[in-house]
Amino acid sequence: MNVKEFIQQYRVVPVVVFNSIEEVRPKLTAMCEGGLPIAEITYRTACAGEAIKIAVSEFPDMLVGAGTVINAEQCRQALDYGARFIVSPGFSEEVAKICNLNDVPYLGGCVTPTEIMTALSYGCDIIKFFPASNYGGLATMKALAAAFPAATFLPTGGISDKNLAEYLAWEKIFAVGGSWMMKGTPEEIKEKCRTAVAIAKDA
Repeated sequence: MNVKEFIQQYRVVPVVVFNSIEEVRPKLTAMCEGGLPIAEITYRTACAGEAIKIAVSEFPDMLVGAGTVINAEQCRQALDYGARFIVSPGFSEEVAKICNLNDVPYLGGCVTPTEIMTALSYGCDIIKFFPASNYGGLATMKALAAAFPAATFLPTGGISDKNLAEYLAWEKIFAVGGSWMMKGTPEEIKEKCRTAVAIAKDA
């Protein structure tokens, strides 16, 4: 499985927060049934590592990554547990080094030209733009893209099914990240994932 190609196939990366292990199987099942088998499982809660292990072992057709990774220790643990990509809210040079050594895509958060230059120097050409809505959204990314033609963007923050198509219409958007489809019951999650996939295909 080529990680970047897999993400580009769907162009939507669900940001998944688990507050308990009991949530893992029902939510991941709903995502897969909804046609969106990608999970960025965030290190915002204590059960994140265990959730990644379960996802990797029990959902082999799902692309599982780790999000909100802010230091080397979390990165190493996530990779040990089988995460296939790493996402951070900001850009961490120590995390970038570990990902490069393990040939794993790293999507570090950047909102300034200096941060993007740092990311590119580590070979990271997919820029997580976060929080997108607070930093000017598409208008800011388009201004930045003029200076960095090699970069593509994965905006996260303030994106939903209401503006998803607008973001995906711009050719420099690699994919978008968000948690809007993860709210509600497993049945609601399944339907929201289906809607997101349909919008992405149309875009």
